[in-house]
Formats: sequence, structure tokens, C-alpha cells
Amino acid sequence: MAVELENVVPLGRSLKEYKLMFDLTDNDLDKKILGVADGIASFNVEMTELGNTVVSVDPIYSFEGKEIKEQFYNVIDSVVDQLKATQEDYIWDIFKSPDEYKQYRIQTLEKFIADYDLGKRERRYIIGELPSLDFEDSSFNLALCAHLLFFYSKQLDYEFHLASVKEILRTANEVRIFPLLDVKSINRSVHLDPIIRELESEGLSVELRKVGYEMQRGGNMMLCIVKEQ
Repeated sequence: MAVELENVVPLGRSLKEYKLMFDLTDNDLDKKILGVADGIASFNVEMTELGNTVVSVDPIYSFEGKEIKEQFYNVIDSVVDQLKATQEDYIWDIFKSPDEYKQYRIQTLEKFIADYDLGKRERRYIIGELPSLDFEDSSFNLALCAHLLFFYSKQLDYEFHLASVKEILRTANEVRIFPLLDVKSINRSVHLDPIIRELESEGLSVELRKVGYEMQRGGNMMLCIVKEQ
């Protein structure tokens, strides 16, 4: 399915945020990592600068950097206005205010854009989207998926979620997904418990883990799934 850039809200997270969202240790950072739906995260470039290995996959990489940047600036003020109108739904700890949040997102974008063309040439940014990824089985030690699965539960149905989780598991020995709340809800995704039951029935190790990142109130849990080696 072709992605229309005007329908995308490109907001990227940093290495600092990834470490908190996914409870990443120094040992985790040394692994071969797949970032699923990384979008304009600066995680890849920051990890690359440290000598670590990350491949990011997202349909947005079919667009030029200038197009992605333009779309970011088309939507960021609207996002910040929504945050200001619903500040009580968020915890202002990592970011002290919506305006600080905006500045941090701009910094993250600029890091990504500065690396984007080089990263595409080096095949660190790969065009692709769930529920089908063009990687060999067990190509990665660890796969991370932020702000897509479970986050968009109303837009993406149970079958999509299950197929996507299984596809990511095909490519990586361990999968971590954050957050587990729906984008506009204080409740966990309706897809979460059925998927946990399905994965456990297949003998997979599944853990709900509290993490150190909480902006969306109550959104400080990660799903961790591990295959037998």
C-alpha cells in the first residue's frame, strides 16, 4: 500500500528516548538492531556515530529528505497545539512543556535529515512496511518498534497486529514494542492481551516490562518477546 506523505505525522525520537522506551542496556546497544517504523528518529545516526549497528525500515524513506522535512513543519505546530489543549493527559517530566517538546523534535529531525542521504546509500534506511519485511530470517538480534503497533489500535486491526508481530519475530530473536496504550486512550490496546495469549500458546517468552519513559499518562510499559535460540 502506497504511503501518502500528506497523511503522515513524522515525529522522531532520539537515542536517549529509545534507551528509556525500550530499557536498552549497553549490551543491547552492541547488538545488531532493526528499528521498525523508525521514521525520522535520530536513533540510527546517533548509534552509527557510536559505532553500533542499526537498520531502520519505514515506508517514509521512499520520499526525499526535503519532502519529509517540509511535512514535519506542516504538522508540528498542530501537534503542539493539541498537546497544549490536553496537557493534563501527559506527564511533563522528560519534556517540561509543549514548547520544549517542539524544540526537541526539531533537533531530532535535523539530526536525521543531516544523515538521511548517507544512511540511504549505506542501506541503514530501508523502504518497507509491515506486515511484510524484506529481511532474511533471524537477520537481527533485536528489533524495536515504537509508536505504531498497539499505538494505532483503532486504525490497525487485530489481524494486522498479529501478522506484524510474527513478521518482526521472523527477522529478529527478540522484539520490543512501546507503548502499549492506544494513541488517544489511557487504556492498553484491545489487541494486547489476545496477542500475548497467542504468542504464549506458541511457546514464546513474553514479558510486560515497566520502563523509564512516560509521557502519555500511564504509557510506561513495553512488550518484550523472545524466541528460543
